[in-house]
Amino acid sequence: MIEARGLCKTFQDKKRGEVRAVDHVSFVCRPGQIYGLLGANGAGKTTTLRLLATILEPTDGTAVICGHDVVEEPGKVRSIVGFLSTATALYPRLTAQEMVEYFGRLNGLDNATIKKRVDDMFNRLDMNGFRDRRCDKLSTGMKQKTSIARTLVHDPPVMIFDEPTLGLDIMAARSIIAFIRECRDRGKTVIFSTHVMSEVEKLCDVIGIIQSGKLLAEGTLPELREKYSEHDLEEIFVKVVAPHYAQSEAV
Repeated sequence: MIEARGLCKTFQDKKRGEVRAVDHVSFVCRPGQIYGLLGANGAGKTTTLRLLATILEPTDGTAVICGHDVVEEPGKVRSIVGFLSTATALYPRLTAQEMVEYFGRLNGLDNATIKKRVDDMFNRLDMNGFRDRRCDKLSTGMKQKTSIARTLVHDPPVMIFDEPTLGLDIMAARSIIAFIRECRDRGKTVIFSTHVMSEVEKLCDVIGIIQSGKLLAEGTLPELREKYSEHDLEEIFVKVVAPHYAQSEAV
């Protein structure tokens, strides 16, 4: 389970001074559930996920992942979390299979377990056709699948995806969406960020709408529809975000 408790992260900017990228964000994501963090570019989605994955340390507040505090026990958190970011690169000279095997070893898996996990991931993500191709020769979709496989090779109970379909064609995106849904069905705790409304509608059990680092609304899609008297998620999003977006633009 993921439980964010008043997460805050501030940065210093030469022109704007103190910037609060994440501002007292609290939410819960349970096993067998997909939590979608929906927001525009610069809303605070990526920073929030990096705090959960222990890549950044909170300025204030904390989060607990499967009973482990991200501030007090970052090593234990990393061992149970798979974190996929669009900013994460692949080693160009390794093949897709070598890349995933390497991360299996980094996570302390023995050779027999690595082989089993690699075969499983390559089958589930339809990667066997480029298993022996070097990473610098892969298409964008192939690279993203390889990144997912290496992130999840140790079969973590918690999965964090930061805009996993960004820049992908429709077929590659559909494949990854199906895989995320499968992770939920297998009882994983899944959180992902996106600005794509259709992904949220298809996948999410709970939706959190974030803008200017603040979690402005949260609930299931039916709950949000009822609360804001709108059926279309895009209209709900605009109704929630527009007042805060105008304020942030004016600053």
